[in-house]
Order: sequence, then C-alpha cells, then structure tokens
Amino acid sequence: DLGSISTTVPKSMANSLWDTRAISYSGCAAQLFFFFFFISAEYYLLTVMAYDRYVAICKPLHYGTLMGSRACVKMAAAAWASGFLYALLHTANTFSIPLCQGNTVDQFFCEIPQILKLSCSDSYLREAGLLVVSGCLSFGCFIFIVLSYVQIFTAVLRIPSEQGRHKAFSTCLPHLAVVSLFVSTIIFAYLKPPSLSSPALNLVVAVLYSVV
Repeated sequence: DLGSISTTVPKSMANSLWDTRAISYSGCAAQLFFFFFFISAEYYLLTVMAYDRYVAICKPLHYGTLMGSRACVKMAAAAWASGFLYALLHTANTFSIPLCQGNTVDQFFCEIPQILKLSCSDSYLREAGLLVVSGCLSFGCFIFIVLSYVQIFTAVLRIPSEQGRHKAFSTCLPHLAVVSLFVSTIIFAYLKPPSLSSPALNLVVAVLYSVV
C-alpha cells in the first residue's frame, strides 16, 4: 500500500504545488514500473491472505503446518517475484511502442491504458495481448479468493456460538472489503466500454484503486 501510494501521490502533489503537469520520459517509465510492481505484488499477497484465512477457519488444526514461517516466506517471495516480473514485462513492452499521438497522458500518473492511447495504429496490440494474459491470471487469483471465501462462510455458518461466528467474520471482513474495492475498481478501469470513458470518471476510478 505504501509503495503504490509513494509511486504516484508525491509526484502528483509536487505538480499541483508547482502548477505543472510535466514528467520526464524516464520518470514516467520508472513510475509505471514501480506502480505495476507494487499493485501486482499487493494483489498476489491479498490472494495469499485469502488462503491464510481459509486455513485458519476451515483447517485450524493444520494451520501451524500449512502456514508455517517457511511456507509464508515462500508465498511472499513468490508474490513479490511475480510482481517484479510482470512490472518488467509490461514496462519494457509499453515503452517499446512508438508514440505518435502527442505526449499528454490524460491521468494524474503514468497508467498503461492512457499511454496506449498515444501509440501508433496497431502497434499497441502486443501490450494489449500481454494485458489480456495478465488479466486471465488475475482472474484465476480472483476465482481462488471467491472459492476460499465460499468455503470460509460455509464453515463460519456452522459455528454454533454467535460469539464464534462474530469473531470469524471480524477476521475476514476487512480483507474482503479491501479485495472487493481493489478488484472492482481495477476491472472497471481496464474493462469499461469506451462509451463510459471520460477524464473525470477515469480519475475517480484510478484514485479508488491506486490510493484509497
């Protein structure tokens, strides 16, 4: 969370204070890389957290074995490594595309869809294809989270005491709220039809998934 906010907000605040909208080409590339790195890693960590909640509630006697320190380190390392790889691929792909539609990014930070709007004709299709692959993998993580919570809620509703159910729900609801806001706004930002696209709406949605 701190990483993704630190990538976008300080530069936006500085531009606002100095009454400018400028960012260098290398600065834009660095911002896109780090933003995509932190956002991807966060999403994978949220997926791991869903598994953690599932094991804690549905298999409490096996929690120490399944979620030991070594297992946690491996899953966290996989999340960060996957985020780094995706950020590297997307940044290299996006900035290898020739831009011929000006140099104005219609967003408060360097975002892939806004940069692709500046590309020449069909040269953006390679990056669009990579975004589709990433979207499919992200959808797989989303399905995993949903299935985990189906199992969790099924187990929680079987708990006889009201206090036990309340404790279980209080453990899961903050994570579920973050996942819902994060995933829904990203899906809307990247998959909304062109007819719904407007600078004001794009800004609000970007603020929701990148800052809030």
